[in-house]
Amino acid sequence: MINVAIDGPAGAGKSSIARFVAGKLGYIYVDTGALYRTVALKVANCGLTAEQKEDIEALLGTTTVGIEFVNGEQRMMLDGADVTDSIRTPEVSMMASAVSAIPAVRAYLLNTQRRLAAENNVIMDGRDIGTVVLPDAQIKIFLTASPEDRATRRFDELKAKGMDVNYDDVLADIKTRDYNDSHRAVAPLKPAPDSVFADTTGNEFEQSVALIESIINDRLEEVK
Repeated sequence: MINVAIDGPAGAGKSSIARFVAGKLGYIYVDTGALYRTVALKVANCGLTAEQKEDIEALLGTTTVGIEFVNGEQRMMLDGADVTDSIRTPEVSMMASAVSAIPAVRAYLLNTQRRLAAENNVIMDGRDIGTVVLPDAQIKIFLTASPEDRATRRFDELKAKGMDVNYDDVLADIKTRDYNDSHRAVAPLKPAPDSVFADTTGNEFEQSVALIESIINDRLEEVK
């Protein structure tokens, strides 16, 4: 199986780019951030905070997180309900960043991620895919862009969904997530030593897709 690991900070366009490229290549796309968002939604719905680590660990024992693919699109399931749209709010994003630092949460989701990669050609994105989840992936990419560029993309995305958001708040959230993700004790955000660095600052979507496709195709030639 061919595994492509794409890591990078919040709002870098990992999900949209990886999903599109996976479709072109006929690979399964796995948005691991959605897994953490789903757990975060359960934590929030139960009225817990990220500081209540023991309660969250106990909660995992009665939580079922699943992935279904409908017409090639990843749909997130929480305790049997489709929560794909519910997990895409700023509040859930911040909670996901916090709960992802909890070792029990990471261990809970690790097997799901590795099983999908073992059974399929995948493009998997997240924060620690190339360093922790799939350290033996044949292709590793660290995808990033400036905080301002990423905030603009996320702001436009949320506005398009009809959400009442402020650009400065989105930018502040992006910077907070960057700090939290890169400074957490467990599996911090950082490029794998053998990853290819891809900066999409200022790119149109098509340019970013072309860049990632080029990197993948070049590496596929090398690993054949």
